[in-house]
Amino acid sequence: MRKLLPLNRLKLILVILLIILAGVSFFYNQFLLNKIMEQERTSIELWSKAFEFYNLPSHDRASNDLFTVADELERYQNVPDSLSRMILEAEANESNAGFVFSQIIRPDLFNIPVIVVDEPNFIVYARNLDDPDISVTEFIDKYSVSTPPIPISFGEEPKIRRRYVYYGESPTIQYLRYFPYVQFGILALLMGMGFTTYRSITRSEQSNLWVGMAKEAAHQLGTPLSSMYGWLQLLKDRHQEDEQTLSIAYEVEKDVSRLKGIAERFNKIGSHPELKRVSIDPIIDEVLAYMEKRLPQLGKNIEVKKSIETNAKANLNPEIFQWAIENLIKNAMDAIKSSSENAYVSIVVTQDGPQLYIDIEDSGTGIDKKNLSDVFKPGFSTKKRGWGLGLSLTKRIIEDYHNGKVFVLNSEINKGTTIRIVIPVSENQS
Repeated sequence: MRKLLPLNRLKLILVILLIILAGVSFFYNQFLLNKIMEQERTSIELWSKAFEFYNLPSHDRASNDLFTVADELERYQNVPDSLSRMILEAEANESNAGFVFSQIIRPDLFNIPVIVVDEPNFIVYARNLDDPDISVTEFIDKYSVSTPPIPISFGEEPKIRRRYVYYGESPTIQYLRYFPYVQFGILALLMGMGFTTYRSITRSEQSNLWVGMAKEAAHQLGTPLSSMYGWLQLLKDRHQEDEQTLSIAYEVEKDVSRLKGIAERFNKIGSHPELKRVSIDPIIDEVLAYMEKRLPQLGKNIEVKKSIETNAKANLNPEIFQWAIENLIKNAMDAIKSSSENAYVSIVVTQDGPQLYIDIEDSGTGIDKKNLSDVFKPGFSTKKRGWGLGLSLTKRIIEDYHNGKVFVLNSEINKGTTIRIVIPVSENQS
C-alpha cells in the first residue's frame, strides 16, 4: 500500500504548532493577568487605606479645634485679624484629608468597580458599577472568589466599626481574559488559510504532473499505433484466404482501435472536453461488452448485472465518461477474489429529480474504514503494482469535466463496496 503523506504531515505539524503557540500565549497571558491583578489590588488597598484615613474622626476634631481657636482669637481686639486668617488658611491648605480626597479617592482615578459594605452587608459606598442595581450578594458572589475583600476600620475605641472593600476587574483585565481566544482564532484562521493554499498548490502541481504524463503517453503511443495499423492491413492483404488469420487480425485490430481510443482519452486530459446530450445506456453496454470478453482471461467467474431504470439523458463526453465507468468496473472486478462464489458486479442507474445516480456495486474484499477518504487521492493504491491513478482520474473526469460527484456510498470488509456517481440530468429532455 502506498500513500501520499506530505499534506497529512503538514496538517499534523500545523496542529502541533498551533497548540504550542496557543499554550505559550495562554501562559504568558496568565502571567500578565496575574501581574496586573497584583498591581490593581495594591492600588485598591491604597485606595481603601485612603478611604479609611479620610474618614478618621481625629481629622474632624482637629479641624474643629482650629476653627474654635480662630473664633477665640477674633474676640480679642489686640490680636490681629491676620492671625486667625493664617490659621484658617493653614488648615485649608495643609489638610491631609483634603489631599487624600482630591488625589487618591477621587472617582476618576481607578476604573475598577468597587463597593464598601458594613458588617450587615449594606452598601456604604460604590463606584464604577456596570449595573447600578446590582445587589451586595450578587457583587460578592461575582468577585469575592478571585479577589478577596480588603477590611478597613471606622471610628475609635470602643466603637470601632468594621467594613469591607470588595472590588471587581478593570476593563483591561476583562479584555485580557478573552485575548487568548481571539489570538487562537486568528492563528487558526491564518494556519487554515496557509494549509488550504499549500494544499491547493500541491494539488495543482500534482494535476499538472498527471496531465503532462497523460499527454506524453498519448504522444508516445501515436507512432507505434500507426505502424500497427499498417502491419495489420498488410497481414490481412497477404492472408485473405486464411479465415483463422483474418479472424485473429480483426480481433487484434479491435484492441489496437481501443488503444487508439485510450491514447485519445489521455490526450483530452487537461483540456475542456466537448459535452453531448447522450444516454447512459450505450456507454455502459460498450464497457460491459469489453470487460465480459476478458473475464475468462482473468480466471474469474463474475456475474455482471445491469439495471437502468430511466431514459434520462445527460451532458457527457462519451469517450472519457466511458473511461471513468471502465475504471470503476475494473476496480470492482479486481477487488473480487478468484475463489469467490456468487461473485458479482452490479450497475444500477436511477433518476431522482434533476440528478442521475449510477451505483457500481461489487462483492469484493471491501475497503478499510481508515482508507475511505484516500481512495480517490493520486498515488493511493492497495495493489502491489498499482499506480493509484485510475480512481484519481475517474474523480477528475466526473467532478471537473461533468460537474458531478463520485464517492464511496458504503463498504464492508469481505462483503463488498458500492461507489456512487451523481451527475446532473440534461435540462432539455425532448
